[in-house]
Parts: sequence; structure tokens; C-alpha cells
Amino acid sequence: MADKIRIGLIGCGGNMRGHVNGRLKTIPETEIVALADVSEVAMQGLANAAPQLAGAPRFADYRAMLDTVPMDAVVISSPHKFHGEQIVAALDHGLHVLTEKPMVCTVDEAKRVIAKRDEKKKLVAIGYQRHFQGAFRFARQCVKTGELGDVYFINAFQSQRWWTPASVGKWRFSLDLSGGGQLNDSGSHLLDIILWVTGLQPAEAFAFIDNRGAEVDVLTAASLRFTNGALMNLSVVGEASYKGMDEGEFIWGSKGFLSVTGTGTPVVTLTKDNASPPPPRLVRQVPPEEMPMGAKTPDHNFIDALLGRGELETPAECGLRVIQASQAIWESAKTGQLATVR
Repeated sequence: MADKIRIGLIGCGGNMRGHVNGRLKTIPETEIVALADVSEVAMQGLANAAPQLAGAPRFADYRAMLDTVPMDAVVISSPHKFHGEQIVAALDHGLHVLTEKPMVCTVDEAKRVIAKRDEKKKLVAIGYQRHFQGAFRFARQCVKTGELGDVYFINAFQSQRWWTPASVGKWRFSLDLSGGGQLNDSGSHLLDIILWVTGLQPAEAFAFIDNRGAEVDVLTAASLRFTNGALMNLSVVGEASYKGMDEGEFIWGSKGFLSVTGTGTPVVTLTKDNASPPPPRLVRQVPPEEMPMGAKTPDHNFIDALLGRGELETPAECGLRVIQASQAIWESAKTGQLATVR
């Protein structure tokens, strides 16, 4: 590898600006060497927002960038439906990949990505930033150490002012570009964090979906059963004009109950038996100093893993598990029948 990790960017919209200015430019071992986007306006906008990119070569076709610019890795932030082909193309060029969520839009694509990754012996990471937040790391620790006991029920919800009639024409609301609606967008984070925190594998799903007049799912009410018998209710509200962004994860175990609520800096509450009653239950809000911290962002963790300074914490397997559950939810809502997670 070169003195610096040379990175090409695929997709130069607003989300990529966060990767560049909020993350990559703070990592001294990285160098952005090229930009690719079908829109020259998007590339110019990114260069305006990140002047250090002004001289980087630009490509309307990401494949031309991969063919002509020496690099070590790519960061992908394009419409969801293109992630799979772009990841595989980058791997075929011997590059490591950090992709935005969702990793892919079908289970078959996810398995193809993992097989190609293993063949090329490269890293594939996903931009699931919740893995690095203290609240969710604490929750995962409680499950892994057995402090909650056996997890038997989960309730998870997310609301966002994601869809409005004014959204018509935007790529997220085109099935051909997004591969799915709010469940595949912000809902991908919600599904991922539940599966990552608990380590559970979904087995079956039953769901109702309302597109609210859009081409893609906006409201999702789903129930899942995991392979260990645990149950989950999942609510994704993509039309939340009067509520706005909110989120909560509630986990019941045989030894305790844990909730993570809110966005930004989530609040963690842990309820367990008190060793010396009264009261019979001890309910406490977990202070930030008890929450284990990880890398600053998925980008930092990705670079650390490439440099041998840490383990990759958002691997492609996370993307596979999320799309397995999502695909079963879509199937159930379409057929009105219980769907097997495949």
C-alpha cells in the first residue's frame, strides 16, 4: 500500500460531503485521488464544499475511474440500487470498499458481494455509524456478557419526516434507483442495530406496508421471529410530519430490560433485579462514562482496519443480515403470508 491510503469516491452528493469533510479529511493517512458521479454538478458541489478536492480528476463513469486511477480503496455513496455492482467492480480491481447503507438491495447481491470479497481477500465495510455510539455498544455488551439473560422480546421503532408529496421525483422514491423505501433507507440502520446488538438471526417475518401513494414503502409494521424463539415488533414511520425524527429500541431479557431512546445522544435505561430489596427492581439511567466507546466513525474504523490498528466492526455480514430480514418483510407484505428469512 502507498504511503497514504488512496481513495476514490463514487457518488458525490450531499452525503459524500459528510464522509469527506466530517471524516476522511481528519484522518492523516488518507488521500482522495478521484471523484466519480454521473452529475458534473454534484462533483463540482463536492469540490466547492471540500476545496482540497479541486484538482482531483473527475469521471462521469465510475468504471473509467477504476480503470485509470491508481488507488487502494473506494467510498460509495450512490443510489442504493447501484451499490452491489459498484462494490463488486471495485473488488475486481483489487480495492477495499466502504459503502453507504444499505449494502445491497437483494439477498443474492449480498451473497455475491461476500463471495467476491473472500475471493479477492479485501475488506467491505458499511456506513453503520450506530456501531460506534456508546449507547449501542453498552447495549451489545449487556447482551454478550449475559447481563440481560436470554433475550425473548424486542420492540423497535423509528419515525422520520422522510416522505412528503414534494418528494416525488427524488431518487429515493424511485424503486429502480432505491431498491426499496424507508425500510431500505433509514430503516436499514434500525434493523442493523437490533441485529448487531442482540446477535439474533431472524427466521420468519409477517408485515403490513403502506406506500402512502409513493412507489416505495413508507410505513412498515412488521413482526419477526428469531431462530432462538425471540419475537420482535418493528415499526418504521416514514411519514412523520408531526413527530419528526425519533427512535427507540427496547429489549426484554430473562435477567433485565434495556431501552435506548432518542437520537443524537440516545438515553440508555437499564432495569434489573436489586440484590437487596426493597425495591425489588433497580431502574437506572446509564451515565455516559459507563458506555464503551469505539472508533469515531465507520470511516475511521475502516482505515484503522486497513492499517491493522483494529478490527472491522461493520463487515458485509451486517448488510447480508439486514437485507435478509428486509426482503422477508417485503415478501410478506406483498403476499399477505408469513415469509421465511432466506
